[in-house]
Amino acid sequence: MKAVILAGGLGTRIVEESFLKPKPMIEIGEHPILWHVMKIYACQGVDEFIVCLGYKSGVVKDYFLNYHYYNSDLTIDLAANHIEIHHKRQDIMKVTLVETGLETNTAGRLKRVEPYLRDDERFCLTYGDGLADLDLPALLNFHQGHGCSATVTAVQPAGRFGLLDVARGGLVRNFQEKPPGDGGWTNGGFFVFNRDVFQYLPDNADGLSLERDFLTRLFQAGQLMAYHHRGFWKCMDALRDKHELEALWHSGQAPWKCWE
Repeated sequence: MKAVILAGGLGTRIVEESFLKPKPMIEIGEHPILWHVMKIYACQGVDEFIVCLGYKSGVVKDYFLNYHYYNSDLTIDLAANHIEIHHKRQDIMKVTLVETGLETNTAGRLKRVEPYLRDDERFCLTYGDGLADLDLPALLNFHQGHGCSATVTAVQPAGRFGLLDVARGGLVRNFQEKPPGDGGWTNGGFFVFNRDVFQYLPDNADGLSLERDFLTRLFQAGQLMAYHHRGFWKCMDALRDKHELEALWHSGQAPWKCWE
C-alpha cells in the first residue's frame, strides 16, 4: 500500500517561512513536517510514498536526494574530494517525487499521480501539513469493513481560545484552555481510497479541488464514509501552529510520535 501526500501548495497563510520553501518543508524540530507525516505512516507499516510537488519542488527533491547528508554526521576530506557518512539514518521508506504542476488544484494533483497507483487496490492520501496520533490499522480496518470507495478521517480541532465558565456576579467557576470546537467534525485528511475513485475525476482535473469537487462527487454517489478520530490532530496552518507543534516536539511528548 502507498500513501499519497499533497505537498505542492503555496502555503500563503504561513508566508513568514513559505516564501523560502514549500510549507511541508518547514521544520518541526530538526525535520520538515513532511518527514513527520511520513513517519506516522511508516511506523505503522505504510512505507511507500508518492509526494505531489508544485511550489518550490526543488527544495523537496534536494532534501530527499541528500537525505543521508542532512541526517548524519559527516567527515569531508576536501583534498581527496571524499565524504564519509557516520551513523547513517536507517529510515525504511521509498519516496516517489512527482511534478504535479505549480497551479494544479488538489484533486488535479491526485489525478496526475494515478499512473503510479495502477498496481494498488487501495491507497492512503493526506496533506503535507497535518499531524495526528492516528491509529492507522484501525482506520484501514474501518475502510475495509464499510464497503464504500472512500474514507475521510473526521476530527474535532481545538478552539482557538480558552473558555470561561462564569457564575452570576463574575466568579469564574472553570477555565478550559483550548477546548474542542463547537462539537462539529471537520476533514482531517488521512484518507483511504479504493482504486475505483478515479472514475470520479475527469482526464483533465487540474482545476478541481479535492474538497469542493472530488469529495462532493463521492458523497453524492454514496461512496464516502467518515472515520471519527477523537485523539490528537493539528494542522500547521499559521506560524503559531508551528510554534505549538515545536513546543510539543521539544517537550518529548509529541502525541503523533509513534516511532523510537
